[in-house]
Amino acid sequence: QVQLVESGGGLVQAGGSLRLSCAASGRTFGNYDMGWFRQAPGKEREFVAAISWNGGNTDYADSVKGRFTISRDNAKKTVYLQMNSLKPEDTAVYYCARESGIYGLASDVRDYDYWGQGTQVTVSS
Repeated sequence: QVQLVESGGGLVQAGGSLRLSCAASGRTFGNYDMGWFRQAPGKEREFVAAISWNGGNTDYADSVKGRFTISRDNAKKTVYLQMNSLKPEDTAVYYCARESGIYGLASDVRDYDYWGQGTQVTVSS
């Protein structure tokens, strides 16, 4: 059984930074691509970023390119999301997830099989 636990959310002013962490249980963390998604009130869950199993490849939503950075530490079974230059529109619950497929980085929620409980990020103007 895989468990994912996010942390690091909070309240920050526009222009500020936060670093989210996602700690995973299970022995196969290093075999899977991982992703971050977010969901704002009244909106669908959307893709934010993904990283390959060895950290060699990354992908970002256009809305966060140049501001967010995804990374991972397989020894610590943790994936990170560094968020800089935050905007009020980044306000959402942020989720990490494990990609179920093995054919490249995915941005569709249906391609992820395990999810964390989420961490709230609120950016004030």
